[in-house]
Amino acid sequence: MGGPLLRALVIIIIGVGGAAAFYWVGNFVTERVMPKEAGERVRPYVFILPALFVVTVYLLYPMIDTVRRSFYGDRFVDGERPFVGLDNYADAITGDGIPPIAIILAVAAIVIGVVVGITNRMPPGDARGARMRTWTFAVLGLGLLATFVVNVVDEGVLTGDSPVWAAIYNNVLWILVVPSGAVAIGLLVAVLADRLPPRLENISKSMIFMPMAISFVGASVVWQLVYAIETTGDQTGILNAIVVNLFNAEPIAWLEREAFNDFALMVIMIWLQAGFAMVLLSAAIKSVPEDTIEAARIDGANEWQVFWRVVVPQIRSTIVVVLTTILITVLKVFDIVRVLTNGRDDTQVVANLFFTNFENGAYGSAGVLVVLLVLATIPFMLINVKRFREQEASR
Repeated sequence: MGGPLLRALVIIIIGVGGAAAFYWVGNFVTERVMPKEAGERVRPYVFILPALFVVTVYLLYPMIDTVRRSFYGDRFVDGERPFVGLDNYADAITGDGIPPIAIILAVAAIVIGVVVGITNRMPPGDARGARMRTWTFAVLGLGLLATFVVNVVDEGVLTGDSPVWAAIYNNVLWILVVPSGAVAIGLLVAVLADRLPPRLENISKSMIFMPMAISFVGASVVWQLVYAIETTGDQTGILNAIVVNLFNAEPIAWLEREAFNDFALMVIMIWLQAGFAMVLLSAAIKSVPEDTIEAARIDGANEWQVFWRVVVPQIRSTIVVVLTTILITVLKVFDIVRVLTNGRDDTQVVANLFFTNFENGAYGSAGVLVVLLVLATIPFMLINVKRFREQEASR
């Protein structure tokens, strides 16, 4: 045990100490050794080049290499992997044929993108843009809900026989449930805690935020104990102990029942992200001017109307940022699924499928999944950047 801990300690000391020494030397040279004008020109590069080097070596180069590998076959032929072009992408997307409803989902995503793009170019305050977005999301949301119901009734109509589409389907479920659930709980706690005395407010917020200090793997282990099932003897899992002892029912295999095992995994992510949403939304609520709230109350608005018509419109940009940030995290969900089910019982997600393919040496197919994840993440990153710029401009 001492060996690994000692090595970790040495690495931390060398890493932190080396970085501090590098910046100290760089700052000393640019301020004391070089001419003033030359030092001012060079100093920004001294501080940014190490970060650019790390990003290039550990992020940019692996990404480019992964994209390159996605155009090569999974199996060796004559000692090397053959170039297959777009065949890996075709196999990943089609499988044994593209499910018809999958095409509908793709078209729906394109429609959403087009409508959002058009309405964002409309002048601020133009009611037509808001109405277009509202009706588009309402109609397509009902369509997605109907698709989900159909897929539950007739298993496989959406996912077909393609493991990629099955993973994408589960990712879509995570996207629909987790961000909205985490934001709703975070907003609820932020509003209610704001009404408590300062001491109780701090305690309640600390309790909600505490899971953020736990890694995804650690949280998965904790919840594995919550969902545990024993075929004989007393139940060690909290949920099954409640089911057996309080309701006199049979224990439930929470992570094996395909009807709700996905949602059992989503609860863990919501538990982890609700604290993050609560902190940001609480700060946004506290920044709402009191005079606007008091004016609404004087005009006869009740607390419900004050919240939805005065507070929420003023924190809408923060809600969008929190929602998209959690959504990006959900798109890359891996640890929870890997630790608890490893994709068994129809819980597979794209990131875990990529890792499974990579473990099996199918580097081409794994590369395709990485490219799909990156492409799916980019629009939400752009939305976040746009919101941050709007917030900065309004200050």
